[in-house]
Amino acid sequence: MARILGYIATSLDGYIATVNDSLDWLFAYEKMDLGEHDYREFVKGIRTVVMGRGTYDFLEQDESAWAYCDQRVYVVTSRPIDHPKGSLETRSDIDGLIDELRALDDGPVWMLGGGQLQMAFIERGALDEIEIYMLPELLGGGRPLFPATGFRSSPKLIGAKALDRGCVRLHYSFD
Repeated sequence: MARILGYIATSLDGYIATVNDSLDWLFAYEKMDLGEHDYREFVKGIRTVVMGRGTYDFLEQDESAWAYCDQRVYVVTSRPIDHPKGSLETRSDIDGLIDELRALDDGPVWMLGGGQLQMAFIERGALDEIEIYMLPELLGGGRPLFPATGFRSSPKLIGAKALDRGCVRLHYSFD
């Protein structure tokens, strides 16, 4: 059974993008040394990537090559993707997708991107762990790490670690 993981960066005030959906604040930390927790190390161990349509559309606009050629990719959307940037499959039924993901046995699944899809998985008890990288930035508004849905949970802290440039890694389990 595949483990479903989150790996995401947030501002100190809890936003993952600005009000204009910009990630410029995050890209300013690209050269940050996260050591063993670096994204490039994390993604090497990932077999399947799941993202929402908003995240896919953001990545599709980027001029660089498709970054997930080595992974199976699912985009959760109700709209067709006519000319996908990379190899991917679409799903509109989150519950069916969770069953499909849990049946995989070839490595971890990563919930890439926004908090809305991650929250949908959390509400269904389908996110096993999350690594949150909190950066010392106050955005004052934008896309929240987790949208307010009324859902409550008390994840277990696995670890907390201060990293380069004031970044703090928080690692939680939902098991």
